[in-house]
Amino acid sequence: MNEYEAVIGLEVHVELSTARKIFCFCEIRENPEPNEQTCEVCTSLPGTLPVMNRDVVTSAVKAGLAVNGQINHFSRMDRKNYFYPDLPKAYQISQSQMPIVTGGHVDIETKDGARRIELTRIHLEEDAGKLIHLEGQGTLVDCNRCGVPLIEIVSEPDLRSADEAVQFLKKLRAILIYTGVTRARMQEGEMRCDVNVSVRKKGDATLGTRSEMKNLNSFAFVAKAIESEFKRQTELLEAGAEIIQETRRFDDKTGQSYAMRTKEDADDYRYFPDPDLVPIHLTAKEIDALAREIPELPDARKARYIKDYGISAYDAERLTEEMAIADYFERAAEHTGSAKTVANLLISDLPNLQKDRPLPDPLKLAAVADLQANGQINSSTTKKVLIALLESDIDPVAYVQAENLLQINDVDALRPYVDKVLTARANVADDYRSGKTKAMQSLIGMVMRETAGRANPVLIQALLEARLAEPDDKA
Repeated sequence: MNEYEAVIGLEVHVELSTARKIFCFCEIRENPEPNEQTCEVCTSLPGTLPVMNRDVVTSAVKAGLAVNGQINHFSRMDRKNYFYPDLPKAYQISQSQMPIVTGGHVDIETKDGARRIELTRIHLEEDAGKLIHLEGQGTLVDCNRCGVPLIEIVSEPDLRSADEAVQFLKKLRAILIYTGVTRARMQEGEMRCDVNVSVRKKGDATLGTRSEMKNLNSFAFVAKAIESEFKRQTELLEAGAEIIQETRRFDDKTGQSYAMRTKEDADDYRYFPDPDLVPIHLTAKEIDALAREIPELPDARKARYIKDYGISAYDAERLTEEMAIADYFERAAEHTGSAKTVANLLISDLPNLQKDRPLPDPLKLAAVADLQANGQINSSTTKKVLIALLESDIDPVAYVQAENLLQINDVDALRPYVDKVLTARANVADDYRSGKTKAMQSLIGMVMRETAGRANPVLIQALLEARLAEPDDKA
C-alpha cells in the first residue's frame, strides 16, 4: 500500500440559496409536501419554455470570484441527454463547453503544510428530483427538487489522500457560505460530492484508470469512500488485474463500494446548446459590481486572526471553517485579554461538552477565558464552569467564587497536600525514583483530588519533583 498513491478529483454539487428555481417561478421552500413545489416548466410539460433566473447567475459569479476563478463574459446552457427517472424531461440543462467560470483555486492546510488545489471550472445546472423507495411497494417520484439551481465545482486531480479531500471540502464549503450563495447543509443534500479516484505507483506521472463514486453527502463518507477505493484498486493492481472505468456506489454501512455501471464519457451525453435559452452575457461592469459584494473570506480572516490575536495557523483554520463560529469568536475576543484561550475553549473544550446545546453568551465565554488565562482557575475547573454555563447560563465569576473553585496558587498552602500524598502512597513515589516517570502523573492526580481539583498542577509538579529529589529518609 505504501508504494502507491491515490489521485483524487472532486465534482461538488452545491444548491444555491435563491428564492426561486433556475428556469421557472416556483418558490424554493422548506419541507414542502411531495410534488407541491412544481409547475409546468420544471416538470417540462409540452409547450413550456424555461427562462433563466438572474439571481442564479449572480450567485454563480460570486462563487467564482470567491475561489479566484475567471468569470466568462459569454457562456451558454446545454442539454445533457441522459435518462433520469426523477427528471421528467429526460435530459438535464447544464453547461458543457462554455461554463460560467473557468479555473480558480482553493488553498488548504494539511499535515505537511499549505497546499493549493486548482479548479477546472464552475458551471450552472438544474437539479433532478428525488426517488423514494418503499420496501415491497415500489418507487415514488418527488419532483420538488427538479429545477433547483446548482453549481458544480470541478477540481483538478490534485488531491492525494482522504484527509486532503476533506480539508478541501471544508474550505470550499466555508468560502461558499461566507459568500452567501448557499447554506451548504450537507445533511439536507445542499452540498453533495462525486469522488473520482485512480491509483498509481508513487513517482509515476501517468494517471491510472479512475472510478467515480456519486452523491456522497458527508465529510466522513467521502473519507471512507476514498480509503475503501484506494485499497480496492491497489489490491487489483498488485494482483495484475485490470481496473475498469466505472461508476460505483459507496455503501456507508459496509464500507465497501459496488459497481453500478460503466462510466460514461462526455460524448455519451450528446451535449448540444439548449435551443430554448439565450446565451448568458456578462459585462465587466456587472462582474466588478458583484466583486465588491464579496465579504471577508476565510483565508483573509485566518490571516487576520494570526496577526491580531497571535493564534496558530491551525487554530485559525479551525475557527474560520464555520462562519458562525468565526463571528462568535470575534465577539468573545473583543471582551477578553486572552483571545488565544477563547480559541482553545472553542476548538478543544466546548465541542466535547456542548451535546447539541447552543453556545453560551460570548461575553461569558470571554469571562471564563480570563479566569483561566489569569491563573484563577485551572483547566479542570474550567470544564466545570463551562458545563454550568451551558446548563444554566451562570455568571462565571460569581459561580467560581460561590462554589469555592478559585485555583490554589500558594506554594505554602499546597505543601501539606503534597506531603500527605507522598506519605500515603510511598510505593508510587518509589516507582518514580526508580525511573518510572509515568508515576508523576499519578501523584499529580492524587494531589488534585485532595484539593478538589483546585490546585495549580504546574506548582504541584514542581513541589513533587523537589520532594522526590530529596533523600528517601526525608520523604
